[in-house]
Amino acid sequence: MLLGFFRIMDCGSRFKDNAMIKFNNITKIYTSRFAGNIVALDGISFGVEQGEFVSVVGRSGAGKTTLFKLMLVEEKPTNGSILYNDQNIYKLKHGSLNGLRRNIGAVFQDYKLLSDMTVRDNIAYVMKVIGSSDAEIKRDVPRILEIVELSERENNYPAELSGGERQRVAIARALIHRPEVVLADEPTGNLDPYHTLDILKLLLKINEMGTTVLLATHNREIVNKLKKRVVTLEKGKVVRDEQNGRFAL
Repeated sequence: MLLGFFRIMDCGSRFKDNAMIKFNNITKIYTSRFAGNIVALDGISFGVEQGEFVSVVGRSGAGKTTLFKLMLVEEKPTNGSILYNDQNIYKLKHGSLNGLRRNIGAVFQDYKLLSDMTVRDNIAYVMKVIGSSDAEIKRDVPRILEIVELSERENNYPAELSGGERQRVAIARALIHRPEVVLADEPTGNLDPYHTLDILKLLLKINEMGTTVLLATHNREIVNKLKKRVVTLEKGKVVRDEQNGRFAL
């Protein structure tokens, strides 16, 4: 039943030309009144295949969060482009851009839950925003709660949950519209080792169901446990891109 919640995807062979996501020579420069130009990303280029799990690692300030903001079209690059299924995401019109954002689920370090809503209502709210019917909400919310193992917490409020449970609610909200891609930006940054492992297992479970996962982290232990592809950023540049990579800074 859980597999049926997601679109099943054939990961196929790894060919850069067929990548679902292509970062093409992305440069992002911020202008500061006091510090002048700050180069957050400097000529970033790499592709992500459908169904991959990619860890994007680097020290604070290396450009990880900026890269994700660009992918979500919260900001635009100074130079370069991002192609998603061969479409330049910065040339999408409003309707197509909304479709892109429904295909990308985002998880952040600070959860971003609505404190006055229960677990169930936090997830249902996201579905209402994207226009889901009451019947779809009634069908899908219990299913996603089962996936993130929070069925027994559906009537609790965020303040009544542990940090790990709140993060799982945040992941459920990111997954409820069945995205092709999940961007997880330091999702374990506020968690203890036990809950960190819990979230890591959940991200792997999501990936095994066919969802492409990009994980931004500076947690060495997580990256080394995963033994997945690792893209390392340093001062806004890609300095390493390895299959079955390890955290190396």
